[in-house]
Amino acid sequence: EPIISNHGLSEDGNYWSDTGVTEELSKQHRMISIDMRGHGRTVIEGEPYGYDADTMADDFDALADFLGIDKFHLLTHATGGMVGVRYAMTRSDRLISLLLTDTGSETQPKMPDQPDQEPTEEQRKVWSEWMVNSSIEDRMTATRANPGPFLFKMAEHPNNEGMWKIFEGFLRRQNRQNIVDFMLNFYNDPDPRVEGLRQIKCPTLVILGEFDIVFLKPSELMAKEIPDVRHVIIEGVGHMMAIEDPKRTTEELLDFLETVKETGKAIR
Repeated sequence: EPIISNHGLSEDGNYWSDTGVTEELSKQHRMISIDMRGHGRTVIEGEPYGYDADTMADDFDALADFLGIDKFHLLTHATGGMVGVRYAMTRSDRLISLLLTDTGSETQPKMPDQPDQEPTEEQRKVWSEWMVNSSIEDRMTATRANPGPFLFKMAEHPNNEGMWKIFEGFLRRQNRQNIVDFMLNFYNDPDPRVEGLRQIKCPTLVILGEFDIVFLKPSELMAKEIPDVRHVIIEGVGHMMAIEDPKRTTEELLDFLETVKETGKAIR
């Protein structure tokens, strides 16, 4: 059975392959990893760029149709999960299962300690210029010094040099102007779309790290509202689950996929 996978902000399909998850899943499934719009090796040609969840959800159908795939599993991470869950709200009949890792159903999640006021145009300009023009080395230094809510558990890991190498690879493969444009356009909808969650008919895995502080509550909401769901929290890890603990991540994904194959449900 085919698995189409996507990834989070500023990442690419290597989120799954560099961690060994793709290799393990490929032993039993056909793995098809995509780089989302504006990310990785994806080429942007002309406007509109389609940096919104609904347009990007259509990309799953376009890819599956192009490859002649009728039904598939959908494996997602973070921002990619926001797109994946939006797809499943109206097209879960095409999904064998939905795997949502470290994500939520709104595209404007509440960040911890986020100021109420929006950044000024001048602040946006300064940030955008730094994102586009700073060196990879400067960005890595800044990220290590201030890993924020998404990377802090990875930064705390005693053996994190290999993890940082994976993250640096994302930066080296991306077009930074595309990432800036994506960020300024995608994250704009705080509505978790509860009614849409209730319409998801396929078996669904909602899984995240214990210390993924941004998505703990959004994942609880999805687990509460999606009808056929398995909710898993992996102890000791944060937002970059597949990088921080690929072994346990892979074990949970495989167990869920095996359950779906045997029972057609999320839980045995």
